[in-house]
Amino acid sequence: MQLTWPGHSCVLLTGTKKVLIDPFVERGSVIATNPDLVAITHGHADHMGEACALKKKTIAITEIAKYLKAKGLDAEGMNIGGTLTIDGVTFTMTPALHSSVIEEAGPGFSGGAAAGFVVRMDGVTIYHAGDTGLFSDMKLIGELYHPDIALLPIGGRFTMGVAEAMVAASFIGAKTVIPIHYNTWDKIAADPMALKTAVERTTDIHVTIMKPGETINLTP
Repeated sequence: MQLTWPGHSCVLLTGTKKVLIDPFVERGSVIATNPDLVAITHGHADHMGEACALKKKTIAITEIAKYLKAKGLDAEGMNIGGTLTIDGVTFTMTPALHSSVIEEAGPGFSGGAAAGFVVRMDGVTIYHAGDTGLFSDMKLIGELYHPDIALLPIGGRFTMGVAEAMVAASFIGAKTVIPIHYNTWDKIAADPMALKTAVERTTDIHVTIMKPGETINLTP
């Protein structure tokens, strides 16, 4: 399997299927990736992104799925703690500490709860935390699902920052951590090297810092 980071919180997993999570890239387009499946962690515009334009089967929390169905999309709703398997790809929806409103629908349009995903495909398990603060039940995500890769936001202000992500990495216990949701705008400026240095000095966890557009190979 391959993992591509187009930027921000957008991640493309390419294996048996192409799975695109949070299809938003600042000043760019991710439509050219032509995914088989799209997953959305919550309703904010920088995560919903191009979901409607992509016109692909989309996995999201029930409230967002209902909204997307009304827009003509093939959407599969689920909720936190639930698991759904589509075309051999398994999605488990995890909690996230964050707000969620469907911004493109106008003020007050509920997006349900913010969430993360544990995605399992081709023998690899990836945890995309979504936008979240640190919470102690990340330990349970590690104990239950044993992710190989953890994608963690580090931008601060709207999510956890570097210091909290260090603790999250320890809670989850994935062998590799990839920082996301940082440096898209000045308000979420962060230094991923600070995370890498601190985590790798104190644990056996490896932190992979990716450049926007970069692809890495994942093995079971």
